[in-house]
Amino acid sequence: MSAEVVTRFAPSPTGFLHIGGARTALFNWLYARGKGGRFLLRIEDTDRARSTPEATDAILQGLAWLGLDHDGEIVSQFENAPRHAEVANALLEAGKAYKCFATQEEINAFREAAKAEGRSTLYQSPWRDADPASHPDAPYVIRIKAPQEGQTVIRDQVQGDVTISNAQLDDMVLLRSDGTPVYMLAVVVDDHDMGVTHVIRGDDHLNNAARQMMIYQAMGWDVPVWAHIPLIHGADGKKLSKRHGALGAQEYQAMGYPAAGMRNYLARLGWSHGDDEFFTDAQARDWFDLDGIRKSPAQFDLKKLENICGQHIAVSDDAALRQECQGYLAAAGLPPLDPDQAQGLERAMYCLKERAKTLPELIEKAHFVLTHRPVEPDEKAQKALDAEARGLLAELTPHLQDASWTKETLEEVMNSFAAAHDTKFGKLAGPLRAALAGRAVTPSVFDMMLVLGRDETLARLTDAAA
Repeated sequence: MSAEVVTRFAPSPTGFLHIGGARTALFNWLYARGKGGRFLLRIEDTDRARSTPEATDAILQGLAWLGLDHDGEIVSQFENAPRHAEVANALLEAGKAYKCFATQEEINAFREAAKAEGRSTLYQSPWRDADPASHPDAPYVIRIKAPQEGQTVIRDQVQGDVTISNAQLDDMVLLRSDGTPVYMLAVVVDDHDMGVTHVIRGDDHLNNAARQMMIYQAMGWDVPVWAHIPLIHGADGKKLSKRHGALGAQEYQAMGYPAAGMRNYLARLGWSHGDDEFFTDAQARDWFDLDGIRKSPAQFDLKKLENICGQHIAVSDDAALRQECQGYLAAAGLPPLDPDQAQGLERAMYCLKERAKTLPELIEKAHFVLTHRPVEPDEKAQKALDAEARGLLAELTPHLQDASWTKETLEEVMNSFAAAHDTKFGKLAGPLRAALAGRAVTPSVFDMMLVLGRDETLARLTDAAA
């Protein structure tokens, strides 16, 4: 086996990138990147009736949003069909597979009889050891010769050793009568040809491993390291499905979760490193290993996702966060920020990002710098702008004209003004919020003034006082 670690993600392009698939891709990406190996991408597009270019695009966009870059060209399983058939015929030539001429009616009759007699319904073909001279001129499938005695042991890095009696394995079809390969054959041939050393996938594929090992062993190929990871369940303990809400990676982008937070949260679904909940990409790559994956299903919890995302927003680079907000708006089908709004948002990040758990929350808190004059106060803010408040704002404005535009000076001016009117700054805060942002809940008044600058601040106060 190659010393270099090679993992792969192999989705079927029949829909969007499901969040379970996204986690599988992440685990493969983390393992390869952490070990200095390669992470490959294969599109399992053999189901021509259900595979669509739109679904392939959705998968690629979901991976791109999550920042899961792959190495080399994308492999199309459908395009490898001639190679899959070549392997099936090589096994036939080597006597490790055989032509089976049984019709579907004969197979059904065998199974019904076996069921009635209480025997195993695994089909036992009469053609397994038939003399080639007896072969009819009729359609046939190619079946592998399964071991008939003993046991197959799947040495799994997550599930431990899983032993299956070979009596439970049938002579699996490799090539259909129309010459097309079955999925089980295609997966093994592609993984071998791509040099995949570690197969990290959902534990719903665990039983497939024993059947796929028959092909590896018959071809004399190295069996990859298996790691079958637990599925993701909803809060009700049942397998994650549409009834649990948004499922596509891009839906989470459109809901405003930052990619770094999503990566962190998905990594913690079924894997752990001590008690660490929050970690960076670099830490995840350094720490991730197969022995940290648990056997039991993980539960998807939106509250935990939001908390992790909030922590990532708080430590994000301001320019990168601005870019991510633009990506969110595009994914949600909302208008992009114009250049002035984008610059304003970046200037305001320092007073926004520690209090937002999602990008929509961040953008809502940034309303004061994204809105244009005249500022339209909402219903709550309007109540703060009564005649008395407007009079105070009109009187305050000249005091700010020549003030040094620093937080300390602005605080001094406000407190002195409040004291002169025998009140406290809190009495001024409501009208100021309403004038500057048109909202009753905003970042600190002083932060808003610093972000907006002297001219814009004074213009808004003058508008509100009128």
